[in-house]
Amino acid sequence: MYESDKVINFYDLTYEQLEKLLTAWGFPRFRAKQVWTWAYQQKVSDFQAMTNLPKNMRAQLSERMMLGNLTLVTERHSRDGTIKRLYRLPDDQYIESVLMVYDDGRRTACISTQAGCAMGCVFCATGQMGFARHLTAGEIVEQALHFARLLEAEGERLSNIVLMGMGEPLHNYEATLQAIKRFIATDGLGIGQRHITLSSVGLVPAIRRFADEGLQVGLAISLHAANDADRSALLPVNKRWPLQDLMDACTYYVQKTNRRVTFEWALIHEQTDHVHQAEELGQLLQGLLCHVNVIPLNPTEGFAGQPSDPERVQAFIDTLSRYGISSSVRVRRGIDIEAGCGQLKAKILSQQGFVQLDDIS
Repeated sequence: MYESDKVINFYDLTYEQLEKLLTAWGFPRFRAKQVWTWAYQQKVSDFQAMTNLPKNMRAQLSERMMLGNLTLVTERHSRDGTIKRLYRLPDDQYIESVLMVYDDGRRTACISTQAGCAMGCVFCATGQMGFARHLTAGEIVEQALHFARLLEAEGERLSNIVLMGMGEPLHNYEATLQAIKRFIATDGLGIGQRHITLSSVGLVPAIRRFADEGLQVGLAISLHAANDADRSALLPVNKRWPLQDLMDACTYYVQKTNRRVTFEWALIHEQTDHVHQAEELGQLLQGLLCHVNVIPLNPTEGFAGQPSDPERVQAFIDTLSRYGISSSVRVRRGIDIEAGCGQLKAKILSQQGFVQLDDIS
């Protein structure tokens, strides 16, 4: 199953794989449960901390496995409590994770599923940098674990996870699904399914497949335009799966899960914030169980657009309400620390050298 001389990332293993591996190494089957509990419930970061394991087992685990492979490059703290981290992967790729802190007690991790992204959305910093590779399930899970560990040390807990970081989760379907199952498992992170949201640009076959998984995970669709010409100009994926196909898949998702779909709409000043565009969106979504998150644009160096003025934002959501479409304005968080997807990575990699951790205030 694994090369004997290769160090294994523990978080890439399912429980069944761990059990099979440990028994192949000559350890009793029950040891797998102990190791799993230490890693996911106790969230230890060192095999030596697993004190109810024999010393020889701890030594072998330390020699032949690693508890994660993400190396923290830089961390930034926003005035609004948001924390953004940039991680280096073993092959020198980089990914970002964000922890968002809300006044209502929510502690939400926004995590990446790919290094870069192949979707090419024109206003997204990640899309502008292109695709490097898929993350493994372990690399997805580890991002959430790091924040869960940080919060528990402060007497708090990770309450929500959004797969809205770098990459298209449904493009990396198998690893994303395996990570979600680890998030929701009672012997994993134990996060409620309804507290997890997956965001997609609209990979229609994968949306239908995800609907059939029998999960209660939330689905968010990056929409941003309500006709094919405008959407294809912003999101190239629309040329492959146009709006009618996407709406049919979203309807199927609602029918299978009985959960509403959230549509994300970036409000770009005088580009996507006109009243007639809100009317077009209202007509497109009428009758579908859904909600619209309108998001004033997070500016990036690779896109000239600017966020909408508050008056245009209000006119947009007022127009949607006339069509019976619920909507809300998502508060942009971490603007002062490049918290938008891919922004910190793009900035750091453009500099001569990396910002070291002890340089961050």
